Amino acid sequence: MLSNRLGTVLVTALAPMIWGTTYFVTTQLLPPGRPLLAGVLRALPAGILLVALTRRLPQGSWWWRALVLGALNIGVFFALLFVAAYRLPGGVAATLGSLQPLVVMGLSAAWLGERMSLRKVGAAAAGVVGVALLVLRANARLDAIGLAAALGGTIVMGTGVVLSKRWTSPAPLLATTGWQLIAGGLLLLPVALLVEGLPSTALSTANVAGYVYLSTVGAALAYALWFRGIRALSPTQVTFLGLLSPTVATAVGWLALGQSLTAAQVLGGVIVLASLVAAQLRQRKRDEVVARRPVEEDASPRRDEHELLSAP
Repeated sequence: MLSNRLGTVLVTALAPMIWGTTYFVTTQLLPPGRPLLAGVLRALPAGILLVALTRRLPQGSWWWRALVLGALNIGVFFALLFVAAYRLPGGVAATLGSLQPLVVMGLSAAWLGERMSLRKVGAAAAGVVGVALLVLRANARLDAIGLAAALGGTIVMGTGVVLSKRWTSPAPLLATTGWQLIAGGLLLLPVALLVEGLPSTALSTANVAGYVYLSTVGAALAYALWFRGIRALSPTQVTFLGLLSPTVATAVGWLALGQSLTAAQVLGGVIVLASLVAAQLRQRKRDEVVARRPVEEDASPRRDEHELLSAP
């Protein structure tokens, strides 16, 4: 059982690690200044592909549930993160995003009966400190709208994670993932057209390769692994893994882009990894029941884009 659980954690961790490569792919392969277009082209094609493969459409209440989950996990979350990334200095949005484990713990306690413990709260606080050391800069300036958007995005995605556990679809995992990607992409499409408009130049081969990677690997594969983890583990365990995204983004920037890496950033990475290990330690029996059995079964059928682009 321990081996199976560890395997599930490791496989789920691949999702935020993949999302951590998004900044590198975007800056090296995609047209500059179009993160919302990247979000649409990542979500919609991936969702259509998964639905086409599974040939399953939502039934009954899952028409509106898929819309709600797609908005929370993808559409509204990405739009808020876009606002935060453009109005806040580097690292601030990512640091506020690292508060998500605390949000998920609170919602899981209220909606799923998951027990909060000092160990998990302490691990979450350590994760915030670690991410801050990784990405936060001393000259960071704050903006009220940007702060509200970043906190809103954190709450929105945290709510999506918990509801994804509470609402268990009777359809296959890939079908449910596809529904959410389509819903999120459709919600994001008019925002992208309004804010960024249509591309003024033809896409290059590198642009197409980047969008294909984001759609197939960054969305279809990564979100399927993420939602699979939510089904098998507790939401708190899963959301801690999201701290790997800024960690991987920093490591890729150092290895592939030649960005400097300070001692404080190394310390931050170590703290993040330690908080992840602490959060994945053996849960009490009640929490393990929450992880294995969903609460509700549904029987009815360019200023700084680093935080934005390394997130889901």
